[in-house]
Amino acid sequence: MPEAPIWASSEPAFRRSEISAVVGHGGDAWHRAAHDVLRWRVKTRSGFLVDSHAPVRAGQRERIRVRVLGMTIVEPVEVVAVVQKDDRVGFAYRTLPGHPVDGEEAFVVHRDTADGDIVLTVRSLTRPAPQQPWRILHPLLRIIQVVARRRYLRALR
Repeated sequence: MPEAPIWASSEPAFRRSEISAVVGHGGDAWHRAAHDVLRWRVKTRSGFLVDSHAPVRAGQRERIRVRVLGMTIVEPVEVVAVVQKDDRVGFAYRTLPGHPVDGEEAFVVHRDTADGDIVLTVRSLTRPAPQQPWRILHPLLRIIQVVARRRYLRALR
């Protein structure tokens, strides 16, 4: 969940990923990153379309869209947790039926109090979706996920 500084996952069926990058330094960068992460900007600045521009809220459902190889892929999701603390802001969503993978993803920014760095962490748990054609395409989707995660880390800089 996004509120935990260390992610302890006990889901063996899921592929786990956690990556982080410094996205700024100091108070202004913190306010910008905290604002942007809660408005889907990690996704939208990485090439995804999200209809809502309002802050995320638990229970919110979205149909995220992205163009890949000339196709528009629709990713239905539901926000399952939101955290807003003085030094940690972010949210997590789970995939809904029809999404290309099964799992959860979280976007969290936090302040490193020792040096003032603002760090974005992207966490995900994924496994093949139960439905076709996504299930058979899962190896390709894993490559696409790696590319997307790299874009996510640059989105708030």
